[in-house]
Amino acid sequence: MSAIHVLLDEYAESHRNGTNKTIHWICVPAIMISLIGLLWSIPVPLLFEMVPYPMNLGILFVLTAMLYYFLLSPRLALGMVLISFLFLWIVYQLEQISGVPLWATSLFIFVLAWIGQFVGHKIEGKKPSFLKDLQFLLIGPVWLLSFIYQKLGISF
Repeated sequence: MSAIHVLLDEYAESHRNGTNKTIHWICVPAIMISLIGLLWSIPVPLLFEMVPYPMNLGILFVLTAMLYYFLLSPRLALGMVLISFLFLWIVYQLEQISGVPLWATSLFIFVLAWIGQFVGHKIEGKKPSFLKDLQFLLIGPVWLLSFIYQKLGISF
């Protein structure tokens, strides 16, 4: 069994309850969007100012996550590239249209989404996977994507 399948199976162990799964479909994307927004808001080192196109820590985080996903499963990583572009676009829109600073909006979403996650795990009766291994923070999004792939008949 490949590493991605082992990680997805292990992640699924603490995500069997239907309510918890539904909460994850809402809160995992919200956490990723808010995390990108928080990182986007951190002033960039001088090195990034020399890059000829817009660069920030949110984009750097996404690029690093994509490398991780490609190492685990190139097919799932391709889906995550599309999802990440959507998340980056949402963060950009939040920055442009909100009268509130991006970091404040992102922090609010981040806190609410984590409250939702812990409520879901309370309902589930199991601790969140990331308490055992931090890499599960990045497995949540591909775990959700794996359901979409299965519905579409795409192997990974």
